[in-house]
Amino acid sequence: MIKKAAQVVDEIKVNMRGGDGEVIIKTVFEKGEYKSKARLIATISLEKGCSIGEHIHKNEEEIFIIQQGTATYNDNGEVKTLKKGDACLCLDKQKHSIRNDYDETLIFTAVIITY
Repeated sequence: MIKKAAQVVDEIKVNMRGGDGEVIIKTVFEKGEYKSKARLIATISLEKGCSIGEHIHKNEEEIFIIQQGTATYNDNGEVKTLKKGDACLCLDKQKHSIRNDYDETLIFTAVIITY
């Protein structure tokens, strides 16, 4: 299956998970288009000052892969800087958040795998 960029619709979430500003989510593949136990396969964009607030994953894991920009990433209370090509993994019962504190738009791939 191939999905062209023009087929992917933007969804805007405000104050996602208690974060700041708007989060633009481009769900690349929807449930039903694939057979795995993924809950989300998407590209996410954050402008400067926008974030996804801290949250815990239950019975799932989330992977972020930074495609553009610089992220301030909170990994279970430990704040790190992630740049293009960096990746992070939030395991079951762990918590994380991500924020763009920089001028360049932050774009990353997000995959949530459920159990």
